[in-house]
Amino acid sequence: MNRFKNTGFADRLSAAADAKKAQLERAARARSAAESPAAFERRAAREAVRVARDARIAERTAAKLAAEARHAAALAAAQVAEAAAREASLQAEQEARDAEFAERTARDATEEAERQAARDARYAARKAQKRKGR
Repeated sequence: MNRFKNTGFADRLSAAADAKKAQLERAARARSAAESPAAFERRAAREAVRVARDARIAERTAAKLAAEARHAAALAAAQVAEAAAREASLQAEQEARDAEFAERTARDATEEAERQAARDARYAARKAQKRKGR
């Protein structure tokens, strides 16, 4: 069993021509298969599937963006409400501090008036004592 055949030049040329002819026939069959109506239908079906898939992806993306927009709007509304509540709380605290300051000022003024009256009373008593003692 000889692995290599002892072929002549003509045999090799013939084999090359046969191989080339077979390759051309395969290419022609592939080209005719690609141009057949069934191939056009398969390509159209694949294109329709691709378009439907792209449409579904676009719908999901739009729904996701809409949900994110609603969430962002709700979050913004909550932040605005929180800021308003915080502002109202700060305003109430400021009013309470102002009221406390006014009360303290009034109390200090009353105490100062009482001290002044007590001092005046002591002064008047000393004066009266000196006049009596003369």
